[in-house]
Amino acid sequence: MNAPLAGQVALVTGATQGIGRAIALALAGAGAQVWLNHLQQADAAARLVAEIEAAGGHATAVPADVADPAQVSAMFAQILAAGPLDILVNNAGIILEKDFVDTDEDDWAQVLGVDLGGVYRCCRLALRHMQARGSGRIVNIASELGQLGRERYAAYCTAKAGVIGLTKALAREFAPAIRINGVAPGPVDTPMVSVENMSEAMLARESAIPAGRLGRPEEIAAAVLFLLSPQASFFHGQMLGANGGAWMGG
Repeated sequence: MNAPLAGQVALVTGATQGIGRAIALALAGAGAQVWLNHLQQADAAARLVAEIEAAGGHATAVPADVADPAQVSAMFAQILAAGPLDILVNNAGIILEKDFVDTDEDDWAQVLGVDLGGVYRCCRLALRHMQARGSGRIVNIASELGQLGRERYAAYCTAKAGVIGLTKALAREFAPAIRINGVAPGPVDTPMVSVENMSEAMLARESAIPAGRLGRPEEIAAAVLFLLSPQASFFHGQMLGANGGAWMGG
């Protein structure tokens, strides 16, 4: 059985649906013991724990709002009380479509507080621990919209561009002992961006990329799993573009 992450402990934020769920399943399938962060989705988290354990894996649900420093601190205290943390995958995020001039202070603070602030908070606490241990790996989930930009998504694009910049800065600061990379997905069929909830015009727009379709959560999880594997030992500060060709920049 191929279990490249056997004996390792991972935290996946926003783990109960979409990309986060696929990542959690992939990491558990690779042998990791996975902490499943969620926000007010206890039933979905319990189902995912049961699914992972039925397949022979190990998982534990841990609730926390990554926008709340106190809740993030409590989450890390619970995890680290149980043992060391080897892997952090920052996936939790929200999206907002709104005209920029109508995007008020609360909108701006909410999106950046989750999508960028959550990554900052989790990285900060994880890196304190990993630095003391002298090892660790982090993968941050950004978006191709942080590279491309898009009208009516200013807050989201700004937050994801910030995740990309933070990933590169931390990779330089903590290499070589700790490997920090990211994945910038293109349009993926998830509850956040789902085929069922899209108009025909929006689906056509999202599919108008070289791949000609939306991505699947499992394809993003595969990129994350690669970055966490020994085969990615020379990757530092990289942002893998699992985006169907939506963005082909450097």
